[in-house]
Amino acid sequence: MTKEHVPSFPEETHFHGFPRDMASILSATHPATDAGLLAEPHSNIGARFMRPPQLLLILLGEYWWQQNEPLPSAALVALLTVFGVSDTAARATLSRLVHRDLLITSKRGRQTFYRPSDRAMQVLDNGARRIFSFGLPACPWDGIWSLVAFSIPEENRHLRSALRDRLRWLGFAPLYDGLWISPHDRLREAASQLAELSIDTTTLFRAHIVNSTSHIGLPQYAWDLDALRAQYQQFIDMFLPLSKRIENGTVSPEEALRVRTRLIAIWQDFLAMDPDLPDELLSPDWPRAQARQLFVETYDALGPLAQYRVRQVFALYAPDLAERATYHTSFTI
Repeated sequence: MTKEHVPSFPEETHFHGFPRDMASILSATHPATDAGLLAEPHSNIGARFMRPPQLLLILLGEYWWQQNEPLPSAALVALLTVFGVSDTAARATLSRLVHRDLLITSKRGRQTFYRPSDRAMQVLDNGARRIFSFGLPACPWDGIWSLVAFSIPEENRHLRSALRDRLRWLGFAPLYDGLWISPHDRLREAASQLAELSIDTTTLFRAHIVNSTSHIGLPQYAWDLDALRAQYQQFIDMFLPLSKRIENGTVSPEEALRVRTRLIAIWQDFLAMDPDLPDELLSPDWPRAQARQLFVETYDALGPLAQYRVRQVFALYAPDLAERATYHTSFTI
C-alpha cells in the first residue's frame, strides 16, 4: 500500500484586501450570505474546508446531490471522521447546520436522521455552477467597469466589513476607500447585497477608463496579481504530481476522497481571490487556464474512487442507502 500524501499549502500572507478570518460564515450572530457558505477567503488557501460545517456541506453536495432521503447521524459522523473530525465535533456540526436551516432532522425510533434542506440544495447547486464555470474562456471584454461607491460611518464598521466581504465574493476590489470596482456587470447582484444590508448611501454605475489614466491608477491594479499568480503556480506544483499517481493507479479510495474534497475547497477559494479579469487585462502566460485544466481533470479522475469510499462508510450504518451515494463530474453540473 502506498503512503498517503495529501497536497497542502503552507501558511501564506493574506492577499491584498482579503480578511484573515471569516468565522462568521456560519455564525448565528453574524449571518452571512448563502454564497459565503461555499467560499470564504483565508490566509491559508483552502484551509477553511477543514472546518467541519463547510466540510460537511461540500461532502453532501458532492455525494448526496439532489437526494431527498435522510441519512442516519452515525453515517454523517463517520464520514467526517475520515477527515480527522472528532465524534463530538461532528455531532455539534450537525446541530449547528440544523440551527442554520441547512439540514432537516427527523426521528425513526431512537435514530436521528438528517438531509440537506431546500435552502442548502440551492446553495450547493448555485455554488457548483459557479465553481465549474469559473475560468472558462469568455467573450471579448467590452472595456466597461462596474463601480460601487458607498459611505458607511465609522460607528457602523461591522456593516462596512460585511459589505466588503460580499463585494469580494462578487469579484469586486477596492480601487480607493469606499469605491469598489469589477470588470464584470454585477451591479444587480451588488444592489441585492446592499438592499439586504439596508445600505442606501451608495451609488452604482458603469464607466470606461479614459486614455490619460496613469499606469499606476489602472483599475486592474486593485488586485494583487503577482500574489495571485504565485498561488496558481503553487496549486499547479502541488497537484501535478498527483495527476501522475492517478494515471499509475496508486491512489487509494480514502486518499481520493480526502484529496478531491481539498481540491474543491482550494478551487472555491480561488473564486474569492481571483476576480476573473478579462484576458485583455492579463499577460499571455497567465496560469489560470492551466490550473483550471488540472483542477477539472483531477476532480473528474478521482470521482469513482471517492464515491467508493463514501459508499463504504455509508454501508456501515445505512446499507440500503449506500448505493445512492454518487458523484458528479465537471460535465454533469
